[in-house]
Parts: sequence; C-alpha cells; structure tokens
Amino acid sequence: IERWKGLASQLGITQNAFYGYKPEEVKKILVDLNLSSPSVHLDLLTMRSGLEKAATQLAKLDVKYVAIPALLDLSVKTAAGYKQLANEFNSFGKKLKSFGMTFVYHNHGYEHALVGGEIPMNILLKHTDPELVNFELDIFWMQAAGASPIEYLQKHPGRFKLMHVKDAAEAVRFSGDGSTPDQWMPLFPKMADPGTGVFDISGIIQAGITSGVEHFQD
Repeated sequence: IERWKGLASQLGITQNAFYGYKPEEVKKILVDLNLSSPSVHLDLLTMRSGLEKAATQLAKLDVKYVAIPALLDLSVKTAAGYKQLANEFNSFGKKLKSFGMTFVYHNHGYEHALVGGEIPMNILLKHTDPELVNFELDIFWMQAAGASPIEYLQKHPGRFKLMHVKDAAEAVRFSGDGSTPDQWMPLFPKMADPGTGVFDISGIIQAGITSGVEHFQD
C-alpha cells in the first residue's frame, strides 16, 4: 500500500484525484469546457475500503462507470480465487448501483493465462452479474495475451461498455503469463496511435459498436 501511496505522491496526487479541487469545482470546469466524465478509474484498495465515500464525490460529476484499471497485486492464482473476486466485483456493483453508477473491470492481459484449466477472464464474465458488473476492453493488453477482442465482443454482447483503443507498431505478445512488470514494460514502446499500427482497429470498433460499447477512449 505504501508503495502505491508513494507513486501517487510522485504524480502529484497528495489528497485525491481531484488534485485539490472540490468535486463541484471540477464539475464546473467540465461544464465550462463542454466536457463530461462518463467513466473514471478507481484502485482496488479504495474500492474495498472507501467505495461509498468515493462514490458520493464521483456522483457530483455525473460519472456513470467506475472501473478498476488493474489488480494491485496478482495474488489470485486459482480458479476459485477468481470466482471469489467475481463475487467481490458483484458487491462493488451493488454498492455503486445505489449511486446510479456501474462497476467496471479493465483487463490487463494476465486474465488469459490458464489457471486450473480455466481462463480467468471467462470466469469473471461468467460469475459476475450483468446488471451489476461490466467491462472495459483494453485491446492492446488483450492481444498481448493472445486473445481476440473481436471474439470477446461477439461472444459477450452487452458486457463491454467501455473500450481502451490502442494500436501496436508490430505484433505484441507477453513473454510469459503477463503477470509481472518485466513483461509489461517492454511492450509500452510498441504502442501506436489507433489506425497507424497492425491491429484491425476499424473491425474492432465496429464489433464494439455492435456489441454495445458506449465509450471509446485512446
């Protein structure tokens, strides 16, 4: 936890992600610039220990989706562990629903490494309530794991409401299961602007539209 607090401090986040502003002030800035904030990322620790407090503030920005961008640690190593995580996601979704928001999980690739003969991403999709939990599809990390964004969009219509659109200058794959920083870091320089790399961006976006993705972000 202290390591993550230290990183936040280095990024200039000393109080919260409103950077010292009140939520109402942030809302006014967005309105003045004709912008909105349909989704935000919130870390797993905050979800577990301060979700209601965070949701109370985020509601003032008319946020619709609250996503965990990645697991803080990858201690979940079994199929049973991912099923337990899915139940926890359902509980997050239930709490957020009372604030008019939906819980979202953002994939990072390691969810496609087999555990006990099962694919964790499939476990999360199967054992989460569609009324409480949706997903943000990061097409770069999914393909780095050897999975197909288009196939997931087609097999699970309505489950992916957000899409993180990134391209790659060349084919990308994790050197292992994608669970450690030494596998992620070498791939960052291979990211490219959408439409300038090797991914079928137009095909993925069209599949996303058909599947029910509501927001696309770079």
